[in-house]
Amino acid sequence: MDQLMVVYGEAKLRKLRRKQKVRARVKAKAEEEEATKSENRAIHAAATASNAAKKAVKILAKSGDTLKLIIAGAPASGKGTQCAIIKENFGVVHLSTGDMLRAAVAAGTEVGKQAKDFMDAGKLVPDDVIIGVVKDRLAAEDCQSQGWLLDGFPRTQAQAQALAQAGVSADCFIFLEVPDDILVERVVGRRTDPETGDIYHLTFSPPEDDEVMARLVQRSDDTEDKVKVRLEQFHANVDAVKGSYTDISVDVDGTKTPQMVSQVIATAIAAKVQSKA
Repeated sequence: MDQLMVVYGEAKLRKLRRKQKVRARVKAKAEEEEATKSENRAIHAAATASNAAKKAVKILAKSGDTLKLIIAGAPASGKGTQCAIIKENFGVVHLSTGDMLRAAVAAGTEVGKQAKDFMDAGKLVPDDVIIGVVKDRLAAEDCQSQGWLLDGFPRTQAQAQALAQAGVSADCFIFLEVPDDILVERVVGRRTDPETGDIYHLTFSPPEDDEVMARLVQRSDDTEDKVKVRLEQFHANVDAVKGSYTDISVDVDGTKTPQMVSQVIATAIAAKVQSKA
């Protein structure tokens, strides 16, 4: 009887293992199919964004106009990724205030010299000087011929009003919406490779190489406490900034894949261009 129970138990165990293997194969197949679907959706979204951009560029070329864009979003909302895609699709000049300030200082322009005085003294560069730097940069030949994309500027209502008073207007104000809890997760998990400068995420995009993983470092301001402070500062000003661009504002769900987000952005920009034509 005991031997029979052992045999029965082994048979039951083998049957259980076969079921587990079948379940594992089914799960792997389902994951593979979903990955394929996701890839196909991404390809379709990218193609849709590209086609929308091409139509908009043709309309602009016929009218002799250029595209003027502003993109805003909290830290880790995906602005950097979308700016790169917008630049590729529409051919505009990507501009951030930090880059513009450094370029103006290096070029020794009048506003660049003013900015340098404040920066050397460890003080914040006042809005009127920043607006002067931005206005000079937007008047440059490449911005005039290719159009421009202001990244994360203006940051306050005062800056938005000063920009308008300086005669700077945009065709579309793009706002990336992402809940704070997701933003915190994105920032806290972010890591940088000190040797290459490449950025990874421990959850969403970890490095495949163990050696790279071992040398990753976290930026000092990428902690939960510090990112929450940055988010508070962002939320304190964003509604007022958006209020300055109500007629041209487009809210985009930044929690979607980069390709899906870029599709929505490109379609919105194309619509704005067509409405002007």
